[in-house]
Amino acid sequence: MSVAVGAALAAKIDGKKHHVFAITSDGEHQEGSIWEAVMEAGNFKLNNFINILDWNRLQIDGWTKDVQCLEPIVDKYEAFNWDVIEVDAHDVKALTDAFDKAYQSKEKPTLILANTTKGKGVSFMEDVAGWHGKPPNREEMTKALNDLGLSDNFNLEKFFKIGADHQVMVEKKLDEKLPKFSRDFWWNKQDNMKVDMDPTRKGLGRALNEYGSDERVVCIGADISDSITISQFYKDHPERMNRWISVGVAEQAGTTVAAGLAKEGKLPVFGTYGVFSSARNLDQLRVSVCYSDFNVFIVGAHGGVSVGPDGATHQELEALFQMCGLPNMRVTVPVDSIETKKMTRTLLFDVVGPKYIRFAREATPIVTDESSPFKFGVANVFRFRGEKETFKDAFEIKLATEYESENEDLTIVSCGPETAEAMRAAWILKTDYNIETRILHLHTLKPIDSNAIVKAARETGAMVTAEEHQVGGLGNRVAAVVMNELANIGKVVPFGMVGVKDRFGESGLPWQLIKEFEVAGEYIADKARKILKLG
Repeated sequence: MSVAVGAALAAKIDGKKHHVFAITSDGEHQEGSIWEAVMEAGNFKLNNFINILDWNRLQIDGWTKDVQCLEPIVDKYEAFNWDVIEVDAHDVKALTDAFDKAYQSKEKPTLILANTTKGKGVSFMEDVAGWHGKPPNREEMTKALNDLGLSDNFNLEKFFKIGADHQVMVEKKLDEKLPKFSRDFWWNKQDNMKVDMDPTRKGLGRALNEYGSDERVVCIGADISDSITISQFYKDHPERMNRWISVGVAEQAGTTVAAGLAKEGKLPVFGTYGVFSSARNLDQLRVSVCYSDFNVFIVGAHGGVSVGPDGATHQELEALFQMCGLPNMRVTVPVDSIETKKMTRTLLFDVVGPKYIRFAREATPIVTDESSPFKFGVANVFRFRGEKETFKDAFEIKLATEYESENEDLTIVSCGPETAEAMRAAWILKTDYNIETRILHLHTLKPIDSNAIVKAARETGAMVTAEEHQVGGLGNRVAAVVMNELANIGKVVPFGMVGVKDRFGESGLPWQLIKEFEVAGEYIADKARKILKLG
């Protein structure tokens, strides 16, 4: 909305007579930036600005009145010096009349309060919050078109064929550019090396469900509570509802509320998509949380490209730069849902101060179990021991502090679900080139396990970093450790980085995007064979 304010101001400055329009949502009005724009437009008397507010009264977490009530919305706009026109937005004549009236405003911006019904005319969609962010399947689409009396207006066979043909083309393109090896090492394509998948986010929900009985724990949701599983804190425990706070679409406020709770001795957990919990509220994290060293637990869900179809705005590829750059912040990136649960418990009760956890949305490989070693701040070493029936059993895991060198040829340093891709790369390298690889899994990125990194660099003599993130979020930190420790003694370590190459995300299926952004195991193995000059 502030962009529209800027465009309207530009028109005023240039003496142009056109109008500028914005379309906003009711849930969006829980953001402070909206009300800054409302204040600006009224203050600058932008009579050339018309905001259309889609007033359907729903957001992802439910009815706006139950999440963060916005009423009386008309009074609020009028208090900011706006003209307000209410209209049934399903009545086209009434809507066009509202525009005609808005054009006549002499001194004020105009709000067209467009009363709508989400999913109007579709029997199973009307006033159902769950349809905010998901498409109908084919059966549901057929039913919806029938409800709307449009069944004869669309050739569904042709429609779906276009989509299917496009997917074939995309898959072909991705497979053509994927580095080639002796066979197809993709997930579950072999008769052995099978892997189970589970979303890492489930680990957070399971931990909050199990450990949330501590009366100090307070969870703060931000409109996508079920998606990131933070709502598991109270779903089976209604007695915890007095310790559940929903701030709606207000990440900056949620962060500072968490700071206040921590100041009073609570253990606040604030969670939303990583793009919002590490970026939109960065100033609040810096000043209100980290500067005061408050014990606030920040959840960065849906990290990387695993939100797939949500596209660039929701694919968090920058958080490691932002979070690791904040003084006092601890940063963690667990590999799977099992480790996410362990890390959540550790951050809740054992780590005091600002802390951030990054995990994915998509189901990713389970490569650890309850008996796998885990210690905050200490890297794990994964070693491939030969093909087994299950992928997980093909690897041995040890704490880096307990691992003795096996004279490996290479170290791959990784974090989060990307570590599973690093494991697959180690399998490829051993099978095709008889290369022994030490995989260093940094589930704790800050404080970083410098000892494990330096030891691996010294003992293996070559290193590749791999991250489902803008390249360097992990890689730069590892490189700095290596350079600081080894450059002084004149030791040169061949070094390569795999990550997203300075670009925004885009829409696609998550596993397609792993290939498109060149962070799949094949790209890690290819980088390794290049720095090792394997041909």
